[in-house]
Amino acid sequence: MSEALMYSFRRCPYAMRARLALRYSGVAVRIVEVSLKAKPAEMLALSPKGTVPVLVVDGEVIDESLAIMRWALARHDPDNWLLQGDPAVLELIAENDSTFKHHLNRYKYAERYPEQPMEHYRAEGEVFLQKLEGLLAQHAYLLADHPSLADMALAPFIRQFAHVDREWFAGTPFKALQRWLEDFLQSPLFIGVMAKA
Repeated sequence: MSEALMYSFRRCPYAMRARLALRYSGVAVRIVEVSLKAKPAEMLALSPKGTVPVLVVDGEVIDESLAIMRWALARHDPDNWLLQGDPAVLELIAENDSTFKHHLNRYKYAERYPEQPMEHYRAEGEVFLQKLEGLLAQHAYLLADHPSLADMALAPFIRQFAHVDREWFAGTPFKALQRWLEDFLQSPLFIGVMAKA
């Protein structure tokens, strides 16, 4: 396998989760940090939709974050992030990437969606947080007693939601979710992928 190259944006949750899986699986990858306001022509030539992440390896272009994660885990999954193919993993990620992401965008950028107050969008997102809190009452992580693909695919988005109003999030009854997020933020894996080159 030739050296993999990935176009990324450090704070993008999609790029973040792709970097997490690549680092965890031990895939050597050269990260090219891009400016979303001035996307490189070579990236756009490979993936005209113009979003990160974009992974290029052996002539193959993978430009969906979850596909990159699954590609990496197919090569090496030492701690069973895939949970033997448990369908609950992809179901939870699908709910995050559709319904929750919809509410997160409106909560984070409420001024762009003046139809409702910010608190309305936050309450819509809280429904998913409540679901995650319930899952964490059963296991140390979302679907098992060790991290899985679901945890790593969701954590960058929960981080973003929590950071819109950190004081509000700290005051919520989602104590298990707060602990889970803090453990993620303090993990060597997350710290490693967020280090500035």
